[in-house]
Amino acid sequence: MSRARALQYYLLTRILLAPLMLWTIVSLIFLLLRATPGDPADAILGNRAPEAAKQALREQLGLSDPLPIQYITYILQLLRLDLGTSISSRGLPVWDVIWDHFPATVELTFYGMLVAVVLGVSIGMFAASRPNTVFDAGGRLFGIITYSLPLFWMGMVFQLVFAVQLKWFPLGTRFPISLAAPPHITGLYTLDSLLTGHWSALFTAFHYLALPCFSLGLLLSGIFERIVRVNLKQTLRADYVEAARARGIPEGKILRSHALKNALIPVITVLGLTFAALLGGAVLTEVTFSWPGLGNRLYEAISLRDYPTVQGIMVFFGVIVVIASIAIDAVNAYIDPRIRY
Repeated sequence: MSRARALQYYLLTRILLAPLMLWTIVSLIFLLLRATPGDPADAILGNRAPEAAKQALREQLGLSDPLPIQYITYILQLLRLDLGTSISSRGLPVWDVIWDHFPATVELTFYGMLVAVVLGVSIGMFAASRPNTVFDAGGRLFGIITYSLPLFWMGMVFQLVFAVQLKWFPLGTRFPISLAAPPHITGLYTLDSLLTGHWSALFTAFHYLALPCFSLGLLLSGIFERIVRVNLKQTLRADYVEAARARGIPEGKILRSHALKNALIPVITVLGLTFAALLGGAVLTEVTFSWPGLGNRLYEAISLRDYPTVQGIMVFFGVIVVIASIAIDAVNAYIDPRIRY
């Protein structure tokens, strides 16, 4: 079987298995939510609410039905692409909740990943190109520290230093309530400001993005630094690199044109999966900085035991991860001819 046909067969198999993966995710979400202690009626209405009101809410949520009936009803709703109605958003459809908050998460994720990749790859390249030196040890130390620091703690430290004491950046939220947000086109404030020519709004959007994006990107950069440093050091010892050195090719060109391309292949896999995971909600960052994204909304829904919203957001997240994993396999196979399926 040729490589092209083998790749097509592999991707077709992954696509056919995608519904099974999604069904597993949906079933786990359904069961784990109902296994968690607590009554959604108490969380939403409060302990002092009349029992009749609580019972009415349970019937509205379908919680008074037997568990198998609840499960079958939920699966049938999903097959109709119906994610239900959010209880904590005053009857707003869950799809509307997702589309209202998803652009903020996309914007935070994109710029946070941009910081992480630029910082992590640059430090990893610098450290790997100087093996067994203080720069190599510094790169290793950077990767360990940034990988191990709690994200919420780092976010609060940055808020305390740069927002409270130095007052360089706002403390939280996405845009000041005293100013009008850019005209809604995509929901991404930076992109909408560019498209409409609102330069002051663009500066304000970046000003509010800077602190949460740098916090997220700094801690994620340790992942990319470690991967690039380890793989690049191995690649620089490969036979074809030694042959390039023997031909008199400058070390900088060998690093950029020969070694780095192969060392970045595992970075693409990690980048795609990390980006997909963050699109499902960078919960700790969004909660710490009061960022009105999907992760913050998911945290609120979990606190209120809002089953439809939690299930809808998690299913949406699962679809993103499944699609991203298939796309990453296709991209890796395209850029790396050594891959066989």
